[in-house]
Amino acid sequence: MRVGLYPGTFDPLTLGHIDIISRASTLVDKLVIGVAINNDKSPLFSLEERVQLVEKEIANLKSLKVDIVVHPFKNLLIECAKDVGASILIRGLRAVSDFEYEFQMVGMNRVLDNKIETVFLMADAGCQAIASRLVKEIAKLGGNIDKFVTEDIAFAINNKYQNKKKD
Repeated sequence: MRVGLYPGTFDPLTLGHIDIISRASTLVDKLVIGVAINNDKSPLFSLEERVQLVEKEIANLKSLKVDIVVHPFKNLLIECAKDVGASILIRGLRAVSDFEYEFQMVGMNRVLDNKIETVFLMADAGCQAIASRLVKEIAKLGGNIDKFVTEDIAFAINNKYQNKKKD
């Protein structure tokens, strides 16, 4: 069985992420969505909240004919891949700047375990501009994020910022 791991912080999960999940699901028998802890990115949502949001959105992807599970992790990506039995890492690319970073990561990961391959999927043209960081910034400043995330994710983000204003 081919197991793929699509890792990210998913803070928040965007339509770009959902596009990559949908397309990656055609390449593997089982797809693990690895939700990472990355405190350097100052996450809006806790790890538990991000896992719940991703699980809810995955449940809405009923047309996908592959087993998809959500797995939180805080260790090295390569160790997470071993933990879930993944032989393929799925990475999404939006721009050349993504490739430069990802190229370095592939090199390091190959040194750590050369049996785990990395597959890059280019973002759909309609999703190339979407970045979680920018979605949060737009929402924080009161802008409309409906074109970048699902309705449930938009509600969660807007609710989070409204609660922060009350504090």
